[in-house]
Amino acid sequence: MRERLLGLPRSYKRFLQLLIDVVLVWGALWLAFVVRLGIERPVNPFGDYAWLFMAAPVITVPIFVRFGLYRAVMRYFGNDALLSIFKAVTLSALLLTVYVYLYRPDVLVPRSLIINYWWLSLLMVGGLRLFMRQYFLGDWFLAGQYVPFLRQDDEALKVAVYGGGAAGNQLVAALRMGKAMRPVAFIDDDAGIANRVIAGLKVYPFADVAQLIEDTGATEVLLAIPSVSRARRRDILMALESYPVHVRTIPGFMDLASGRVSVSDLQEVDIIDLLGRDTVVAQQTLFECCIRGQVVMVTGAGGSIGSELCRQILTSKPTVLVLFEHSEFNLYSIQGELEKLIHSEGLSLELVPILGSIRNSERLLDVMRTWRVNTVYHAAAYKHVPIVEHNVAEGVLNNVLGTLQTAQAAVQAGVKHFVLISTDKAVRPTNVMGCTKRLAEMTLQALSCESQPLLLGEHFTAPCANTTRFTMVRFGNVLGSSGSVIPLFREQIKSGGPITVTHPNMTRYFMTIPEAAQLVIQAGSMGLGGDVFVLDMGPPVRIADLAEKMVHLSGLSVRSKERPGGDIAIEFTGLRRGEKLYEELLIGDNVRPTEHPMIMRANEEHLPWEGFKLAISALLKAVAEGDYGRVRTLLCETVNGYAPECQIVDLIHQRRQISGCPGGV
Repeated sequence: MRERLLGLPRSYKRFLQLLIDVVLVWGALWLAFVVRLGIERPVNPFGDYAWLFMAAPVITVPIFVRFGLYRAVMRYFGNDALLSIFKAVTLSALLLTVYVYLYRPDVLVPRSLIINYWWLSLLMVGGLRLFMRQYFLGDWFLAGQYVPFLRQDDEALKVAVYGGGAAGNQLVAALRMGKAMRPVAFIDDDAGIANRVIAGLKVYPFADVAQLIEDTGATEVLLAIPSVSRARRRDILMALESYPVHVRTIPGFMDLASGRVSVSDLQEVDIIDLLGRDTVVAQQTLFECCIRGQVVMVTGAGGSIGSELCRQILTSKPTVLVLFEHSEFNLYSIQGELEKLIHSEGLSLELVPILGSIRNSERLLDVMRTWRVNTVYHAAAYKHVPIVEHNVAEGVLNNVLGTLQTAQAAVQAGVKHFVLISTDKAVRPTNVMGCTKRLAEMTLQALSCESQPLLLGEHFTAPCANTTRFTMVRFGNVLGSSGSVIPLFREQIKSGGPITVTHPNMTRYFMTIPEAAQLVIQAGSMGLGGDVFVLDMGPPVRIADLAEKMVHLSGLSVRSKERPGGDIAIEFTGLRRGEKLYEELLIGDNVRPTEHPMIMRANEEHLPWEGFKLAISALLKAVAEGDYGRVRTLLCETVNGYAPECQIVDLIHQRRQISGCPGGV
């Protein structure tokens, strides 16, 4: 019957509602007489009061129509609809009173009749709609799950909601509509509501979580606390880690407020919540200094960091944003995303997608001169340690030569600000990737000290005026970037394990992509020339601990020698070529604070421009000749602290030697 009623056309449903309301109005009026006069003296609706029984629906139904009672969908009947019923019934009762006492004063009608008619109509019209809502939902006891004899044993996933506030109640309502999950309890730290009942669910204090799991059989906890700080979230997650429940969360407060997501959009716990880092509000003057009203260019605009830089740059309203990217697909993706953002925000700026390589100096110079670029954010780089370790030639040519070409083009084009996105792997590097990024830093440090440098290249025969302010920003791993361990761990947990970690003592610094991009922009505004800025990454995180926390928050246990019956094993595979157990952010101890609490300024040694040119020329020559023994020697001589454990291996060069094939770079 329920499915047949739901399948009726909308016009049929409304007509059926109208007929039922007419019957309810007559029933309420007849019962009002019974309440006043008693059942011994029943009123005949077709006798002396036939005129009243005819007038009641004629007055009431149009008011119901006007208040939208026939537009409400029964399955989603809520408080707003109940308020509309209250207003409609009250107004109809008043008009019926006016009709009785003004137009038929000759007929004796008990004065209490109207009061009885009013509350009976409310009870019958509103009550039937609530009854039908439960009927169409197919769940008769949504508000009675705490009552023992009304408990259900359906197949729905049983979940507890952490947070008994507005977000928690909205989440419970959304879950009850969907019916894939069944909320069975609230958890809340507020002692004032502990052990009380909200929306038919008992509120447990956090100290009683174990009792909650035993009482309700909950296997998942949903965090409905979108406005709490990161530090508080971390404390809650660490406390929940010891219980056999999968923890998920609703989005953050700003995402909810912006309308991008709703309360019912559940997601896995953000790993940044485990780090407990609250984002520092951007200093607007720093954020807009090199962007507002200027022409900005981002190299590697389609990458993880580059694309986030572009999103945040848009909010500061440049006149032109040049997207420079060598991957056609990445350029297409970020261009489409930014165009939608520009349209939705009503921004007025020119978006210029340029396909090109940072190793093409003529292309770079042409772009910078054509659009008269004021600020360059250089995010283009090869950054995956194992891949660059076996593709040495491309790593050097892209990260070192590419940065050199981009910086020289900026000097020639008169770019005012140049910001390099660097990495903590550039500090005392043990791999080719980190070594090339340190050389990229040294390129800018050397150039920044020259007011009229003779640029590197055969066609540069005279010094070039240098008005560009070069800045470098160094930070660690960003969560969610390509190659991040977090998505890998999630996939491994989803597939039943094992989780692969290279070493039990490996640690890394972590930061979110938006936070890193925001700090990069602010740091770039503070540079005086040749500055190396280091972002405050917080304490380093042990990767094995991170893996264990992810397993526990998925409601699973770690398999080990002490616990052979655990769900997910963690396997240690050994350090890969070029990997370090821990990363550093500073080469020396010479570091000073800046006006921003999350940004430090470091002064580090570097080669003068003329000496650096000789070192780079020799390195590029060795790469071109495929002399990787010479490449290794030059890198060790040029980069402070670089000490590779074994011989550098370029896969193409190695294969060519084995097969005896001729060739060169």
